[in-house]
Amino acid sequence: MRILFISIYYYPDGGAAAPLFTMLCEALVQRGHSVTVVTTVPHYPSGKVSEAYRGWSIKKTVENGVQVIRIPMPSINRKRLAARLLQFVIYQILATVSSLRLDFDVFVSHSSALEVWLPFMVNAAIRRKPSVYSVHDIYPDVGIKLGIFKGKFLISLFTWLEKSCLSCASKIRVLSSSFITRLQAFGVPENKIHLIYDWVEGDSKKFLPKCNSFSSEYNLNDTFNVVYAGNMGGVQGLETVLESAAILHQEKLIRFVFVGDGTAKSDLMEKTRHQGLSNVVFIPYQPRDKMPEVWASADVALVILLKGAGFGALPSKTYSIMASARSILLSVDEESETWKLVNQAKAGMWVSPEDSTKLAEAILTLKEDKALREHLGHNGRIWAEQHHSPQSAAEQFDKLLSEAITSCQS
Repeated sequence: MRILFISIYYYPDGGAAAPLFTMLCEALVQRGHSVTVVTTVPHYPSGKVSEAYRGWSIKKTVENGVQVIRIPMPSINRKRLAARLLQFVIYQILATVSSLRLDFDVFVSHSSALEVWLPFMVNAAIRRKPSVYSVHDIYPDVGIKLGIFKGKFLISLFTWLEKSCLSCASKIRVLSSSFITRLQAFGVPENKIHLIYDWVEGDSKKFLPKCNSFSSEYNLNDTFNVVYAGNMGGVQGLETVLESAAILHQEKLIRFVFVGDGTAKSDLMEKTRHQGLSNVVFIPYQPRDKMPEVWASADVALVILLKGAGFGALPSKTYSIMASARSILLSVDEESETWKLVNQAKAGMWVSPEDSTKLAEAILTLKEDKALREHLGHNGRIWAEQHHSPQSAAEQFDKLLSEAITSCQS
Protein backbone atom coordinates (compact mmCIF):
# COMPACT_ATOMS: atom_id res chain seq x y z
CA MET A 1 0.00 0.00 0.00
CA ARG A 2 0.93 3.63 -0.49
CA ILE A 3 0.12 5.21 2.87
CA LEU A 4 0.00 8.91 3.74
CA PHE A 5 0.19 10.16 7.33
CA ILE A 6 -1.06 13.67 8.09
CA SER A 7 0.41 14.54 11.48
CA ILE A 8 1.56 17.83 12.91
CA TYR A 9 3.86 15.83 15.25
CA TYR A 10 6.78 13.66 14.13
CA TYR A 11 10.31 12.88 15.36
CA PRO A 12 12.26 14.76 16.70
CA ASP A 13 9.27 16.56 18.26
CA GLY A 14 8.50 15.84 21.88
CA GLY A 15 5.22 14.78 23.41
CA ALA A 16 3.45 11.47 23.02
CA ALA A 17 2.22 11.53 19.43
CA ALA A 18 5.54 12.19 17.68
CA PRO A 19 7.41 9.02 18.73
CA LEU A 20 4.26 6.91 18.34
CA PHE A 21 3.67 7.96 14.74
CA THR A 22 7.38 7.72 13.96
CA MET A 23 7.56 4.14 15.25
CA LEU A 24 4.37 3.19 13.42
CA CYS A 25 5.49 4.66 10.09
CA GLU A 26 8.87 2.92 10.29
CA ALA A 27 7.24 -0.40 11.25
CA LEU A 28 4.88 -0.13 8.27
CA VAL A 29 7.86 0.48 5.97
CA GLN A 30 9.41 -2.69 7.39
CA ARG A 31 6.22 -4.51 6.37
CA GLY A 32 6.83 -3.47 2.75
CA HIS A 33 4.58 -0.42 2.45
CA SER A 34 5.42 2.96 0.94
CA VAL A 35 4.89 5.58 3.66
CA THR A 36 4.85 9.37 3.35
CA VAL A 37 4.35 11.80 6.24
CA VAL A 38 3.21 15.40 5.88
CA THR A 39 4.30 16.99 9.13
CA THR A 40 5.95 20.17 10.41
CA VAL A 41 9.44 21.31 11.21
CA PRO A 42 10.22 20.32 14.82
CA HIS A 43 8.56 22.76 17.24
CA TYR A 44 6.75 20.83 19.99
CA PRO A 45 6.26 21.18 22.93
CA SER A 46 7.95 24.59 23.31
CA GLY A 47 6.48 26.14 20.16
CA LYS A 48 9.95 27.32 19.19
CA VAL A 49 11.52 26.27 15.89
CA SER A 50 15.25 25.65 16.00
CA GLU A 51 17.62 27.65 13.78
CA ALA A 52 18.29 24.61 11.58
CA TYR A 53 14.64 24.47 10.52
CA ARG A 54 13.72 28.14 10.24
CA GLY A 55 12.68 29.70 6.95
CA TRP A 56 9.63 29.24 4.75
CA SER A 57 10.69 26.44 2.44
CA ILE A 58 9.10 22.98 2.58
CA LYS A 59 11.75 20.41 3.45
CA LYS A 60 11.71 16.87 2.04
CA THR A 61 13.82 14.00 3.36
CA VAL A 62 13.82 10.21 3.64
CA GLU A 63 14.18 9.10 7.26
CA ASN A 64 14.51 5.38 7.99
CA GLY A 65 12.64 4.58 4.80
CA VAL A 66 9.83 7.08 5.45
CA GLN A 67 9.36 10.00 3.05
CA VAL A 68 9.01 13.05 5.29
CA ILE A 69 7.59 16.37 4.06
CA ARG A 70 8.08 19.12 6.67
CA ILE A 71 5.86 22.20 6.62
CA PRO A 72 7.49 25.46 7.83
CA MET A 73 6.13 27.02 11.02
CA PRO A 74 6.62 30.29 12.90
CA SER A 75 8.12 30.17 16.39
CA ILE A 76 5.50 31.06 18.99
CA ASN A 77 4.71 31.20 22.69
CA ARG A 78 2.34 28.24 23.13
CA LYS A 79 0.72 29.83 26.15
CA ARG A 80 -1.08 32.12 23.74
CA LEU A 81 -4.02 30.24 22.24
CA ALA A 82 -4.18 32.60 19.27
CA ALA A 83 -0.54 31.84 18.41
CA ARG A 84 -1.18 28.10 18.59
CA LEU A 85 -4.20 28.48 16.33
CA LEU A 86 -2.01 30.38 13.86
CA GLN A 87 0.37 27.40 13.73
CA PHE A 88 -2.57 25.06 13.15
CA VAL A 89 -3.95 27.21 10.32
CA ILE A 90 -0.57 27.46 8.57
CA TYR A 91 -0.05 23.71 8.88
CA GLN A 92 -3.53 22.88 7.61
CA ILE A 93 -3.24 25.08 4.53
CA LEU A 94 0.25 23.91 3.53
CA ALA A 95 -0.46 20.28 4.42
CA THR A 96 -3.52 20.39 2.18
CA VAL A 97 -1.51 21.80 -0.72
CA SER A 98 1.26 19.24 -0.20
CA SER A 99 -1.14 16.27 0.03
CA LEU A 100 -2.94 17.31 -3.16
CA ARG A 101 0.31 16.71 -5.01
CA LEU A 102 0.59 13.15 -3.71
CA ASP A 103 -0.96 9.92 -4.92
CA PHE A 104 -1.73 7.35 -2.25
CA ASP A 105 -4.09 4.49 -1.50
CA VAL A 106 -5.12 5.41 2.04
CA PHE A 107 -4.27 8.04 4.63
CA VAL A 108 -4.11 8.30 8.41
CA SER A 109 -4.68 11.43 10.45
CA HIS A 110 -4.97 12.03 14.17
CA SER A 111 -7.34 14.11 16.27
CA SER A 112 -7.99 16.90 16.97
CA ALA A 113 -9.80 18.50 14.05
CA LEU A 114 -8.33 21.84 15.18
CA GLU A 115 -5.01 20.59 13.83
CA VAL A 116 -5.98 18.59 10.74
CA TRP A 117 -9.54 19.46 9.67
CA LEU A 118 -8.78 21.02 6.27
CA PRO A 119 -6.35 18.40 4.86
CA PHE A 120 -8.50 15.62 6.32
CA MET A 121 -11.74 16.85 4.77
CA VAL A 122 -10.18 17.72 1.41
CA ASN A 123 -8.72 14.24 1.06
CA ALA A 124 -11.59 12.29 2.63
CA ALA A 125 -14.65 14.21 1.45
CA ILE A 126 -13.52 15.83 -1.82
CA ARG A 127 -10.87 13.44 -3.14
CA ARG A 128 -12.77 10.51 -1.53
CA LYS A 129 -9.59 8.81 -0.38
CA PRO A 130 -9.92 5.97 2.15
CA SER A 131 -9.02 7.25 5.60
CA VAL A 132 -8.37 6.32 9.21
CA TYR A 133 -8.98 8.97 11.87
CA SER A 134 -6.91 8.16 14.97
CA VAL A 135 -8.58 9.53 18.11
CA HIS A 136 -6.05 10.29 20.87
CA ASP A 137 -8.28 12.48 23.04
CA ILE A 138 -12.00 13.17 23.05
CA TYR A 139 -12.68 16.67 21.72
CA PRO A 140 -14.10 19.12 22.57
CA ASP A 141 -14.34 17.48 26.03
CA VAL A 142 -10.63 18.00 26.79
CA GLY A 143 -10.72 21.68 25.80
CA ILE A 144 -13.83 22.30 27.89
CA LYS A 145 -12.25 20.60 30.89
CA LEU A 146 -9.17 22.83 30.60
CA GLY A 147 -11.25 25.97 30.14
CA ILE A 148 -9.78 26.56 26.67
CA PHE A 149 -13.11 26.28 24.85
CA LYS A 150 -15.53 28.81 26.33
CA GLY A 151 -18.91 29.97 25.13
CA LYS A 152 -21.62 28.09 23.29
CA PHE A 153 -20.49 29.26 19.85
CA LEU A 154 -16.89 28.07 20.17
CA ILE A 155 -17.89 24.78 21.75
CA SER A 156 -20.47 24.20 19.00
CA LEU A 157 -17.89 25.08 16.33
CA PHE A 158 -15.22 22.73 17.67
CA THR A 159 -17.82 19.98 18.13
CA TRP A 160 -18.91 20.38 14.52
CA LEU A 161 -15.30 20.25 13.27
CA GLU A 162 -14.67 17.02 15.19
CA LYS A 163 -17.96 15.42 14.16
CA SER A 164 -17.31 16.16 10.49
CA CYS A 165 -13.97 14.31 10.61
CA LEU A 166 -15.54 11.40 12.47
CA SER A 167 -18.38 11.27 9.95
CA CYS A 168 -16.18 11.36 6.85
CA ALA A 169 -13.57 8.89 8.08
CA SER A 170 -13.69 5.43 6.54
CA LYS A 171 -12.51 3.93 9.84
CA ILE A 172 -11.79 5.33 13.28
CA ARG A 173 -9.01 4.09 15.54
CA VAL A 174 -9.27 4.61 19.29
CA LEU A 175 -6.59 3.88 21.88
CA SER A 176 -9.04 3.20 24.69
CA SER A 177 -12.29 1.26 24.94
CA SER A 178 -13.67 4.08 27.09
CA PHE A 179 -13.67 6.30 23.96
CA ILE A 180 -16.21 4.12 22.18
CA THR A 181 -19.31 5.19 24.11
CA ARG A 182 -18.46 8.89 23.72
CA LEU A 183 -17.96 8.52 19.97
CA GLN A 184 -21.25 6.68 19.67
CA ALA A 185 -22.86 9.69 21.34
CA PHE A 186 -21.46 11.68 18.40
CA GLY A 187 -23.39 9.37 16.07
CA VAL A 188 -20.45 7.15 15.05
CA PRO A 189 -21.56 3.53 14.40
CA GLU A 190 -19.75 0.95 16.49
CA ASN A 191 -18.65 -1.09 13.46
CA LYS A 192 -16.65 1.89 12.26
CA ILE A 193 -14.60 2.08 15.49
CA HIS A 194 -11.52 -0.08 16.02
CA LEU A 195 -9.49 -0.37 19.24
CA ILE A 196 -5.71 -0.42 18.82
CA TYR A 197 -3.76 0.26 21.99
CA ASP A 198 -0.68 2.46 21.91
CA TRP A 199 2.76 0.89 21.63
CA VAL A 200 6.20 1.37 23.09
CA GLU A 201 9.64 1.43 21.49
CA GLY A 202 11.38 -1.92 21.60
CA ASP A 203 14.75 -0.52 22.74
CA SER A 204 13.15 0.96 25.86
CA LYS A 205 12.46 -2.58 27.06
CA LYS A 206 16.15 -3.08 27.74
CA PHE A 207 16.65 -3.10 31.48
CA LEU A 208 18.84 -0.12 32.34
CA PRO A 209 20.40 0.61 35.74
CA LYS A 210 19.29 3.58 37.80
CA CYS A 211 22.80 5.04 37.65
CA ASN A 212 23.34 6.05 34.02
CA SER A 213 24.59 9.03 32.05
CA PHE A 214 21.32 10.96 32.51
CA SER A 215 21.09 10.39 36.27
CA SER A 216 24.78 11.24 36.66
CA GLU A 217 24.45 14.46 34.68
CA TYR A 218 21.61 15.69 36.90
CA ASN A 219 22.88 14.31 40.24
CA LEU A 220 20.11 11.76 40.68
CA ASN A 221 22.18 8.69 41.57
CA ASP A 222 21.94 8.96 45.34
CA THR A 223 18.36 10.22 45.76
CA PHE A 224 14.93 8.60 45.74
CA ASN A 225 13.51 9.97 42.49
CA VAL A 226 9.82 10.58 41.84
CA VAL A 227 9.85 11.31 38.11
CA TYR A 228 7.28 13.00 35.90
CA ALA A 229 8.38 13.13 32.25
CA GLY A 230 6.34 14.51 29.39
CA ASN A 231 4.15 17.45 28.52
CA MET A 232 3.56 19.92 31.33
CA GLY A 233 0.17 21.30 30.42
CA GLY A 234 -3.07 22.11 32.15
CA VAL A 235 -4.67 18.68 32.01
CA GLN A 236 -1.95 16.93 34.04
CA GLY A 237 -2.64 18.76 37.30
CA LEU A 238 1.03 18.91 38.28
CA GLU A 239 0.31 21.47 40.98
CA THR A 240 -0.78 18.47 43.07
CA VAL A 241 2.75 17.06 42.77
CA LEU A 242 4.21 20.33 44.03
CA GLU A 243 1.83 20.19 47.00
CA SER A 244 3.08 16.67 47.76
CA ALA A 245 6.65 17.93 47.48
CA ALA A 246 5.84 20.58 50.07
CA ILE A 247 4.39 17.91 52.40
CA LEU A 248 7.54 15.78 52.02
CA HIS A 249 10.01 18.66 52.13
CA GLN A 250 11.72 17.27 55.24
CA GLU A 251 12.41 13.91 53.52
CA LYS A 252 15.93 14.79 52.45
CA LEU A 253 16.48 11.84 50.10
CA ILE A 254 13.31 12.34 48.02
CA ARG A 255 13.58 14.30 44.78
CA PHE A 256 10.62 15.32 42.63
CA VAL A 257 11.96 15.39 39.07
CA PHE A 258 10.07 17.10 36.24
CA VAL A 259 11.45 16.35 32.78
CA GLY A 260 10.08 18.07 29.68
CA ASP A 261 8.32 21.25 28.62
CA GLY A 262 4.85 22.66 28.18
CA THR A 263 2.56 25.61 28.75
CA ALA A 264 2.39 25.09 32.54
CA LYS A 265 6.13 24.68 33.12
CA SER A 266 7.01 28.30 33.84
CA ASP A 267 4.16 28.60 36.36
CA LEU A 268 5.27 25.38 38.07
CA MET A 269 8.85 26.65 38.26
CA GLU A 270 7.69 29.97 39.69
CA LYS A 271 5.61 28.24 42.37
CA THR A 272 8.61 26.06 43.23
CA ARG A 273 10.83 29.13 43.68
CA HIS A 274 8.16 30.97 45.66
CA GLN A 275 7.69 28.06 48.07
CA GLY A 276 11.42 27.34 48.34
CA LEU A 277 11.02 23.68 47.37
CA SER A 278 14.63 22.52 47.22
CA ASN A 279 13.43 18.92 46.67
CA VAL A 280 12.01 19.75 43.22
CA VAL A 281 14.16 19.61 40.07
CA PHE A 282 13.22 20.76 36.56
CA ILE A 283 15.13 19.22 33.66
CA PRO A 284 14.80 20.22 29.98
CA TYR A 285 13.04 18.13 27.36
CA GLN A 286 15.07 15.02 26.48
CA PRO A 287 15.32 13.49 23.00
CA ARG A 288 13.64 10.18 22.22
CA ASP A 289 16.81 8.09 22.48
CA LYS A 290 17.46 9.44 25.99
CA MET A 291 14.06 8.50 27.45
CA PRO A 292 15.01 4.94 28.51
CA GLU A 293 17.68 6.49 30.77
CA VAL A 294 15.18 9.06 32.07
CA TRP A 295 12.73 6.34 33.15
CA ALA A 296 15.56 4.17 34.48
CA SER A 297 16.60 6.99 36.81
CA ALA A 298 13.15 6.85 38.46
CA ASP A 299 12.44 4.97 41.65
CA VAL A 300 8.78 5.86 41.11
CA ALA A 301 7.28 7.19 37.86
CA LEU A 302 4.19 9.41 37.86
CA VAL A 303 1.17 9.13 35.57
CA ILE A 304 -1.17 11.91 36.62
CA LEU A 305 -4.25 13.74 35.28
CA LEU A 306 -6.88 16.09 36.65
CA LYS A 307 -10.22 14.74 37.83
CA GLY A 308 -12.40 13.91 34.83
CA ALA A 309 -9.53 14.01 32.33
CA GLY A 310 -8.73 10.31 32.68
CA PHE A 311 -11.86 9.25 30.82
CA GLY A 312 -10.79 11.05 27.66
CA ALA A 313 -7.11 10.11 27.54
CA LEU A 314 -4.65 7.26 28.04
CA PRO A 315 -1.13 8.71 28.48
CA SER A 316 1.24 6.75 26.26
CA LYS A 317 4.04 7.27 28.80
CA THR A 318 2.30 4.53 30.81
CA TYR A 319 3.58 1.93 28.35
CA SER A 320 7.10 3.37 28.34
CA ILE A 321 7.29 3.26 32.13
CA MET A 322 6.05 -0.32 32.16
CA ALA A 323 8.60 -1.32 29.53
CA SER A 324 11.34 0.29 31.61
CA ALA A 325 10.51 -1.92 34.62
CA ARG A 326 9.70 0.99 36.90
CA SER A 327 6.80 1.11 39.36
CA ILE A 328 3.97 3.48 38.46
CA LEU A 329 2.32 5.86 40.88
CA LEU A 330 -1.02 6.46 39.20
CA SER A 331 -3.29 9.41 39.92
CA VAL A 332 -6.15 9.28 37.41
CA ASP A 333 -9.89 8.65 37.52
CA GLU A 334 -10.90 5.30 38.96
CA GLU A 335 -12.35 3.01 36.25
CA SER A 336 -10.65 5.04 33.50
CA GLU A 337 -8.79 3.11 30.82
CA THR A 338 -5.38 3.97 32.31
CA TRP A 339 -6.57 2.77 35.73
CA LYS A 340 -7.80 -0.48 34.18
CA LEU A 341 -4.53 -1.01 32.29
CA VAL A 342 -2.26 -0.52 35.29
CA ASN A 343 -4.49 -2.65 37.50
CA GLN A 344 -4.69 -5.43 34.93
CA ALA A 345 -0.91 -5.41 34.56
CA LYS A 346 -0.44 -5.09 38.35
CA ALA A 347 2.17 -2.47 37.56
CA GLY A 348 1.48 0.33 39.99
CA MET A 349 -0.13 1.95 43.02
CA TRP A 350 -3.20 4.21 42.64
CA VAL A 351 -4.38 7.32 44.46
CA SER A 352 -7.35 9.51 43.59
CA PRO A 353 -6.62 12.61 41.45
CA GLU A 354 -5.84 15.98 43.04
CA ASP A 355 -5.18 14.49 46.49
CA SER A 356 -1.70 15.66 47.44
CA THR A 357 -1.81 14.09 50.91
CA LYS A 358 -2.59 10.61 49.58
CA LEU A 359 0.00 11.06 46.85
CA ALA A 360 2.65 11.90 49.45
CA GLU A 361 1.64 8.90 51.57
CA ALA A 362 1.92 6.58 48.54
CA ILE A 363 5.39 7.94 47.75
CA LEU A 364 6.52 7.17 51.30
CA THR A 365 5.04 3.66 51.09
CA LEU A 366 6.92 2.92 47.88
CA LYS A 367 10.11 4.47 49.24
CA GLU A 368 10.07 2.15 52.24
CA ASP A 369 9.20 -1.01 50.28
CA LYS A 370 11.84 -1.75 47.64
CA ALA A 371 10.47 -5.27 47.08
CA LEU A 372 7.06 -3.82 46.19
CA ARG A 373 8.60 -1.34 43.75
CA GLU A 374 10.57 -4.07 42.02
CA HIS A 375 7.55 -6.37 41.86
CA LEU A 376 5.35 -3.69 40.26
CA GLY A 377 8.10 -2.76 37.80
CA HIS A 378 8.67 -6.38 36.79
CA ASN A 379 4.95 -6.89 36.19
CA GLY A 380 4.78 -3.82 33.97
CA ARG A 381 7.77 -4.84 31.91
CA ILE A 382 6.34 -8.30 31.20
CA TRP A 383 2.99 -6.78 30.21
CA ALA A 384 4.54 -4.26 27.78
CA GLU A 385 6.66 -6.92 26.12
CA GLN A 386 3.66 -9.15 25.55
CA HIS A 387 1.06 -6.61 24.43
CA HIS A 388 2.49 -3.31 23.16
CA SER A 389 5.22 -3.63 20.53
CA PRO A 390 5.36 -1.37 17.42
CA GLN A 391 5.34 -4.49 15.24
CA SER A 392 2.06 -5.64 16.79
CA ALA A 393 0.54 -2.18 16.26
CA ALA A 394 1.74 -2.07 12.64
CA GLU A 395 0.12 -5.45 11.99
CA GLN A 396 -3.18 -4.19 13.36
CA PHE A 397 -2.96 -0.92 11.40
CA ASP A 398 -2.10 -2.88 8.27
CA LYS A 399 -5.38 -4.76 8.59
CA LEU A 400 -7.35 -1.60 9.47
CA LEU A 401 -5.96 0.32 6.49
CA SER A 402 -6.92 -2.55 4.16
CA GLU A 403 -10.42 -2.52 5.62
CA ALA A 404 -10.64 1.24 5.06
CA ILE A 405 -9.78 0.75 1.38
CA THR A 406 -12.29 -2.07 1.03
CA SER A 407 -15.06 -0.06 2.69
CA CYS A 408 -14.61 2.75 0.14
CA GLN A 409 -14.76 0.33 -2.78
CA SER A 410 -17.99 -1.36 -1.70
